[in-house]
Amino acid sequence: MLRPVAALGRATLGALASIGRIALFAGAVIGHLFRPPFYPREVLHALMQIGWFSLPVVGMTALFTGGALALQIYSGGARFSAEAVVPSIVAIGMVRELGPVLGGLMVAARVASSIAAEIGTMKVTEQIDALVTLSTNPLKYLAVPRVLAATLAVPVLVAVGDAIGIAGGWLVGVYRLDFNSATYLKNTVDFLEFWDVGSGLVKGAAFGFIVALMGCYHGMNSGRGAQGVGRATKTAVVSASVLIFAANYLLTEIFFTS
Repeated sequence: MLRPVAALGRATLGALASIGRIALFAGAVIGHLFRPPFYPREVLHALMQIGWFSLPVVGMTALFTGGALALQIYSGGARFSAEAVVPSIVAIGMVRELGPVLGGLMVAARVASSIAAEIGTMKVTEQIDALVTLSTNPLKYLAVPRVLAATLAVPVLVAVGDAIGIAGGWLVGVYRLDFNSATYLKNTVDFLEFWDVGSGLVKGAAFGFIVALMGCYHGMNSGRGAQGVGRATKTAVVSASVLIFAANYLLTEIFFTS
């Protein structure tokens, strides 16, 4: 009768141990951010890979999300004769919630898997051991530039995605729902506040940090062989996605109470 309890205890202890290892890894990455040597070329390369090449998927996701959000809000608002709230709710919903979360998830799907696979393959082929032989800290050379680049790039992606999402809502509102273009844009600007945009950008920075951290952590701790790399890639995406949702709630709670 104690077997289920023992299994639950093992799972709990394993989860706590994993959380501790991730926390120590994150602390080590943050500590190395401010200590030389620095690798600006690696940071620039990571900025291109994470930021520029993620822009199409983030932009397309935001465009269709903004359009669908406008249709849904119009459909729901019509029940209460509140169709006029479409521009303001689309704008607020995109910049405060949907833009950061969907942008973070798209980057997690694309970047966390790529980082984990790349670093995991380097571990399998003993390239990380070669870095150690050359007196290069693998954490400093591989993880720190990617984490820094993601933390800087994702807020920019979120800002661009917000603008594209609001544009998608405007297109649907004007050409599908017969809103006046000037009135739609005026309502969008009038109801947006500075902190609406700022809170979304803060979330974007946090999500970027999480995505790169999970990719680097699982890549550096991947098992040997193709199965180990595949497992690390899958776990990186899943853990990054779950942590994004958890961090989103915590940050929303902080912004709500502040």
